[in-house]
Amino acid sequence: MRRLILPLFFGIVGTAVLLWLGTWQVQRLAWKEGVLSQIETRISDAPIALPAQPTQEYDQYLPVVARGLITDQEAHVLASSKKTGAIYRVIAAFETDDGRRVLLDRGWVKPPAKDEARTAVSAEVVGNLLWPDERDSYTPENDVNGNIWFARDIAQLAEVLNTEPLLVVARKSDELNSTVTPLPVTVTGIPNDHLQYAVTWYGLALVWVIMTLYYLRRMRTQKKVLET
Repeated sequence: MRRLILPLFFGIVGTAVLLWLGTWQVQRLAWKEGVLSQIETRISDAPIALPAQPTQEYDQYLPVVARGLITDQEAHVLASSKKTGAIYRVIAAFETDDGRRVLLDRGWVKPPAKDEARTAVSAEVVGNLLWPDERDSYTPENDVNGNIWFARDIAQLAEVLNTEPLLVVARKSDELNSTVTPLPVTVTGIPNDHLQYAVTWYGLALVWVIMTLYYLRRMRTQKKVLET
């Protein structure tokens, strides 16, 4: 019996830890779904005029509306779409009627249309403010000279296009015959893997219980064999 105490102890403790991790992920899932719901509500709120001094902390996803000139000065950000494959986001300098010059993510074009001429056009744009987080240690440096960008780096885009470091992602505009398809802000790209993690931890807990019972049974069988 003494030989069984230690593996039984580790079996119980290990199972408890794995169940706690699974439960924690379930709690995180509920929290994340609440956050995503709040973001969805904010994204779809009624748009307001561009704030004078917006910040990422308070104005991320803020719906805005502005009228002005979408210039022909563009940066092209390589991205991908499940339906289309490789695409380029078209980031243009946008000169508003009240004298500001900001970044406008007009939407996407297919690679063959990347360098097509798009003339300046006046339009009213409804969209959302966004401070994208698209760069990690594996993201290549932007090829500014070749106009192939790998992330929407606002500071660098603003420097190259001579705008405020402020990005509006278009949801819709009233320009006619646009060749650029809007790619509005959604919660789709925000990771929410907590259910997957919870299932993994609970699955490991079940495996831990099975292995513990198997090990205990094997030890008892060996003991009986030795006694005979």
